[in-house]
Amino acid sequence: MKIDLRAHDPVWAEQFLSLRADLTEMLGDRALLLEHVGSTSVPGLRAKPILDLLLVVTDSADENAYAGHVEACGYALHHREPDWYEHRMFTRCAPDANLHVFSAGCEEIDRMIGFRDLLRRDAGALARYEREKLSLAERDWPTVQDYADAKADVVTRLLHAG
Repeated sequence: MKIDLRAHDPVWAEQFLSLRADLTEMLGDRALLLEHVGSTSVPGLRAKPILDLLLVVTDSADENAYAGHVEACGYALHHREPDWYEHRMFTRCAPDANLHVFSAGCEEIDRMIGFRDLLRRDAGALARYEREKLSLAERDWPTVQDYADAKADVVTRLLHAG
């Protein structure tokens, strides 16, 4: 599988605002935090044209508290990872989006936002990350997750350097 990386599109920010408005309306105060993360959230960075959203709730394992509201916004539960911070991921189409759900206080929240913010403020980190992404995207991958896993080392190195 080849990875489709595209030039940054300002429409991605507009799509996020629309998705956030819908989710916020449906979830109300259940949404403790809702952020645009991932490569589509970084101006100037090439990305797969799939928005990554970060939703923080009180307890991501308590799907009854939020999943129905998320599904009412057009998302479907894609997978559960109870052994990895009780992560849940919902997906949707038009626009394509992955909604990552974590519990308040989870360290992955800070990592995701911190990496986004690092790339937004540090042109050198942005360039290094994009070079790595482009190099990895040239390979054939069994799954998109394999590609994502291959980027983990560079993300960790940049976070520790930044």
